[in-house]
Amino acid sequence: MSDSDLREKLREIIAEVSEVDEIPDETPFKELGIDSMMAIEIVAEVERTFKLSIPEDELKKMTHFTAVYDLVKSKLAAAA
Repeated sequence: MSDSDLREKLREIIAEVSEVDEIPDETPFKELGIDSMMAIEIVAEVERTFKLSIPEDELKKMTHFTAVYDLVKSKLAAAA
């Protein structure tokens, strides 16, 4: 999967769960109205979609889009 495809799919997942149309790279999820329950749903969908396991201690780092992208990209690279 290309970087742009990965970014697009992650934005799609986050937008669908949060019902936020625009997901900027660095805006904190809190500012977008994404609460902890939505964050759990996002992580669950990311794990299902990409067949990944994201440890609980890494969830705290997923505070904005770029953090999610970087984490998923590194997990996918490690699994390859």
